[in-house]
Parts: sequence; structure tokens; C-alpha cells
Amino acid sequence: MKLEKFDEASKDESWMKAMEDELSMSEKNATWELVDRPTDKPIIGVKWVFKTKLNLDGSVQKNKARLVAKDKVDSHIN
Repeated sequence: MKLEKFDEASKDESWMKAMEDELSMSEKNATWELVDRPTDKPIIGVKWVFKTKLNLDGSVQKNKARLVAKDKVDSHIN
């Protein structure tokens, strides 16, 4: 089962755990840091990508959620 929207995932306990695990690992590895919004730089948003890992028999092994940068909207960077 592959989800496309956060709204769907937020209603399911296993997907919520997957998102919490991803955020915990990002904090543990110091992957990113939340800062005040800069006025002179473009903002790059993020989105959740959801994937279900299956066992060989087709049963769900675990749900994985990744927080990734969105594609850049405007075509030029200052």
C-alpha cells in the first residue's frame, strides 16, 4: 500500500509511528535544523513520501515514511 497524502497517513497508527521514527532519526543524526524564515532566500518546502515494505509472502513488513525536499517551484535562484 503506497500512500500519496499526509491526511491519509495521519489517520493510521502505523504510519504515524513511521513518521515519528523518521523525525527522531533526523534529530539524532542532525540532518536538518529548524531556523527562522530568511527574508532574502527562497523557501524550499518538504513533503512526506510513504512506502510499504513487504515480506516475500506479500505481508506488510513495515511502513516507511521519508521527509524530503519538494521540487523547486520557481526556475531561477538568486
